[in-house]
Amino acid sequence: MKGVRKILFLNQSDMKKIITMKDAIDSIDEAYKLYEKKEFLMPQRMQVSNNLNTLLLMPCFINQAIGTKIVTVFPQNTPLPTLHSLVILNDPRTGEIQAIMDGSFLTGFRTGAIGGSAIRHLAANTATKLAIIGTGVQGLYQAIAACTERQMTDIYLFNRTRDKIPQFKKELQKWIGTDIRIHTVLHAEDAVKEADIIITATNSYEPVLPDKQELYKNKIVIGIGSFQKEMQEFPDALYKTAEHLFVDSEDAIKETGDIIIPLQKKLIHRDSIIHMSNYIVNKEKIILNREKSIVFKSTGMALFDIVVANFIYKKAVKKNIGIRLSFS
Repeated sequence: MKGVRKILFLNQSDMKKIITMKDAIDSIDEAYKLYEKKEFLMPQRMQVSNNLNTLLLMPCFINQAIGTKIVTVFPQNTPLPTLHSLVILNDPRTGEIQAIMDGSFLTGFRTGAIGGSAIRHLAANTATKLAIIGTGVQGLYQAIAACTERQMTDIYLFNRTRDKIPQFKKELQKWIGTDIRIHTVLHAEDAVKEADIIITATNSYEPVLPDKQELYKNKIVIGIGSFQKEMQEFPDALYKTAEHLFVDSEDAIKETGDIIIPLQKKLIHRDSIIHMSNYIVNKEKIILNREKSIVFKSTGMALFDIVVANFIYKKAVKKNIGIRLSFS
């Protein structure tokens, strides 16, 4: 049909040519500012589960773009990836489809950037040691983001399935080089003891960190894996050491066991939960006690996806990257 715009198709390889982790973290910070100013339209994400398998639909409007992410999460998908995803970006003036891009890469990369933003704003500048609990795709991008925001000297890896770690290490070194020491540990506690920054990136239904309060003093713990009410990565002991608990969105409070369960147990109180957007915009109003632990919980939201996807789309058009497709 005359006048119909061709759709830009971007695969993972295209997207890696366009966006750096710093770009993604900057985009996440911009999304937080939109969130705090309420300059977006975004319903609570639709989630449909069949036993352990989940379909997620995540639409969002901002002034610059409209988009939807479609995600499937199949945790027992071995040897295939747990997560598959697609992002559709629309023109905010006409509704035309502007782009279709690999949502799996976008999800992993922007989720890494969410963790990276938390490290940028909450972690001590002197933090040099990182623990990654869960060496899947999400863990990879979390490690890359951490190394982008702090001068890491050591990374400690724990995964329940140990045979996945060598490939993870190989992929990680493609991104960060070989100067940073990477250690494989037998128990999560071994990683937690050594680290300044602890990141959990699992689909666990029970805590993956040790239930020992003394391990968490003066550390930041970031949870990005659990996304359902029954899922939980954090132990009770962590909440007892945390003066503040940060979340990336209201959905994190409503949807994830890492917030719902401790609220039910009265380990935390609703007024102790701080939105990251509020902290970034009004940082001087919150004092961080470094003698306590700092906890950040993310479930993600469509606003992040659309802001990052729009950045990628604009850069792709400028650099003439990707393939143009038409339905006609």
